[in-house]
Amino acid sequence: MLAIAALFSITPASAQQLLTAVSPDGSNRISIQLSGSGTPVYAISRAGNIVIAPSPILLDLDADTLGYNLAVTGSETASADARYPIVAGTASEGRDHYNQLTVHFQEKAGAKRKLDIVLRAYDDGVAFRTVVPVQPQTAAAIVRYDRTGFYFPPGYKCWGFNVGKFGSSHEGEFDPVDVPHLRDHNLFDLPFACETGKAAFAITEADLIDFAGMYLTGRGDGGPGLQVKLSPSLDDYRIAVHSRVGSPIVTPWRVVMLADQLGKLNESNLVSNLSSPSRIEDTSWIKPGLTSWDWWSGPVIASLPGQRSTTAVAKALIDFAAANGLPYTMIDEGWYAGAGGGGVRRPGVDITKWADALNLQEVADYAKSKKVRLWLWMHWQALDEQMEDALALYEKMGVAGIKVDFMDRDDQWMVNWYTKLLGAAARHHLMVDLHGAFPPRGLARTWPNFMTQEGVMGAEYNKWSKRATSRHNVMLAFTRGLIGPMDYTPGGFRNVTPEAFRIRNDLPFVQTTRAHGLAMYVVFLSPVAAVADSPDTYAASPAGFDFIKAVPASWDETRYLAGETGEYIVLARRKGRTWYLGAMNSETARKVPVSLDFLGPRGGAMRLWADDAQPDAPVLTEKRVASGETLTLDLAAHGGAVAMFEK
Repeated sequence: MLAIAALFSITPASAQQLLTAVSPDGSNRISIQLSGSGTPVYAISRAGNIVIAPSPILLDLDADTLGYNLAVTGSETASADARYPIVAGTASEGRDHYNQLTVHFQEKAGAKRKLDIVLRAYDDGVAFRTVVPVQPQTAAAIVRYDRTGFYFPPGYKCWGFNVGKFGSSHEGEFDPVDVPHLRDHNLFDLPFACETGKAAFAITEADLIDFAGMYLTGRGDGGPGLQVKLSPSLDDYRIAVHSRVGSPIVTPWRVVMLADQLGKLNESNLVSNLSSPSRIEDTSWIKPGLTSWDWWSGPVIASLPGQRSTTAVAKALIDFAAANGLPYTMIDEGWYAGAGGGGVRRPGVDITKWADALNLQEVADYAKSKKVRLWLWMHWQALDEQMEDALALYEKMGVAGIKVDFMDRDDQWMVNWYTKLLGAAARHHLMVDLHGAFPPRGLARTWPNFMTQEGVMGAEYNKWSKRATSRHNVMLAFTRGLIGPMDYTPGGFRNVTPEAFRIRNDLPFVQTTRAHGLAMYVVFLSPVAAVADSPDTYAASPAGFDFIKAVPASWDETRYLAGETGEYIVLARRKGRTWYLGAMNSETARKVPVSLDFLGPRGGAMRLWADDAQPDAPVLTEKRVASGETLTLDLAAHGGAVAMFEK
C-alpha cells in the first residue's frame, strides 16, 4: 500500500505542510501542499491507495500564471450533512455529506495576489475548486487557461471519448485509452473513467456557472495523466473566461467520483450534491414521464401515407400516447413557420407561428382533450430571438416543455445562455430538453425543470450508421450515464442481429435484442424519455411494450447489482414499493447471477422479460421470488433483461 504522504515526500516540497480533507467514512482523502516552486499540488487516495498522484493547480490570468511562488496564509475546515429533494433523478433525495478544507494562498512577491482552494471529501468521491477572491490586482481579469492536472500513477485501465475539437454535439464512443500514450493534442469529453485493481474513478466537473466548460487533454510533458483545457471564446481562442468586476473568479468543482467498481458510481449523486441548490421554489408543476415522438420513425404512420409534420400525424401520436398512458407527445422539427433543414437557420423562421401543414393550436386543443401534453422542438437561435414571446405563448397553450437543439458549444457565453433559457422557461412553467448539448454538470439540481439532455450518441445513429452497438450502449452505463440524464431516445422495436442490420432513415432497425432495448428505460436515466418508434410498429410487434407502459421515468433509489465495464451491467431502481431491474449485455452471451437481497425480507411478485431465440420476441416469466434468492439472467449476445418486482 502506497500512502499519500509517502508519495508527496518524493517532491521537493516534502518539508511543506500537508493539509488533508477526509471523507466522513474515512475512505477517501484529498491532500494539498506546496511544491518547491510554490505551486499548490493536490493528490487523492482511496483506502490508502493513490488514485490521483500529486498534480498542480494553476490558472493563467491575463498575461501570467497564478500558482507559482505562493505561501499558505491560513486554512479552515467545515463539515455538512444536509438532505435535499431531487425532483427527477436516480433518487428522491440527495444527501450532501462532506468534510471541507479551504486553504488560503498568496504570492510571496510581485502583485501578491490571493488564491483560495476549496477541497471537499465525500464517501463517493472528492472535489476541489479554485477561488480568486475580489482584490484590486485581479479586477476584470481574463482567465486564459486552466492548467490543473490529473496525474496518474501506473497501472490504470481507462476509457474516454476523444471528441477532438471544441464546438461539437458531444456524440461519440467511449473507447479504451492507452494511458502512457495520452497526448496534449487529444481532447477528451467528460467523464473520463478509469479502473485499477483497488479503485475506480471518473473525472468530471460540477456547478458550471458563468465559466467555460472543461475538457481533458494529455499532459504537455508527456507523463501519464491529464490536464484541464477550457472551451475558448468564439471571439478569441486565447480567452476562456471574462470575470466580472466586484465578483470573485470561481471555477466549477473539479470532481473525481470514487468507488471500488466503476459501475457502483451509478448510485452516486455527487455531481448533484456539488451543484447550486434549486432556484425554483415551487416545483410541483415539473412532472417526469414518457413521451411519444414523431421524428425517429420517419414519422411513418400507415394510415397517413406520405405525411410528415402534419396535424393528422400529430393527432395520431397523441392518440397513441393517450391509449397507452403516456403523459406527453413530442413534436419535432418542421412544425413552425419557416422550419426545415434541421440545423439550418433560415430567414423567415417564426416559432410563434406554425407551418401550413400543422395547426399547432388545433393540435394543442386536441392534446388537452386527450389529457396529453405537448413538447415542442426548436432551433436554439430561433428561440434566442423570440424567447419571451414564444415561451409566454407556449405556456398559454398548455405546452409542457421545449426541446432545444444545435447549441453545439460550451464556451462561457453558451453556459450563461443555458441559465438564461432555464430561468425564462421556469417563469413560464416549461420543462426543457437540450439537444446538441454538452454533458451534464449538475444543472438539473439548480434548475429542476431541466429534465434531460443529449450530449450522447444515441438511437438516432441507427438511422445513418452502425455505431449504436450493444457494446457502446453498455459502455454508456459506465461513463456518460454516471454524470446525469441522457436523452438516448430508446424504444426502437425493429430488433435484428448486427448481421441483419441495415441502415435506413424511415422505420430504422436496432441491432440489439428487444430486452436490451427495454433495459435502457431502467439503466439510462432520462426523466422525460422517448418512446421513439411508430405506433404501427408497437401494434405489430407488442412483446415487451407492457413493460414500457409501466416503467417510471424518475426514481426513489438506485442499486448497482453486477457488471463489468463495457461487457454487461445490471441495475435495480425503485419507485415507491416497486423495484425495476435492467440488464444490458454486449456481444458475448453470458449467464449472470443476481442476488435479490435488495427486495427486502418479503420478496415480491416478479415479471421478467428475457431474451429468447429471436431478437424481437422476449419471453415473459411470472413468479414469486424471495429475498436472498439468486436470479440467474441468461443474456443473449447483444441482449438483456428487464424485470418488475411488486410487493
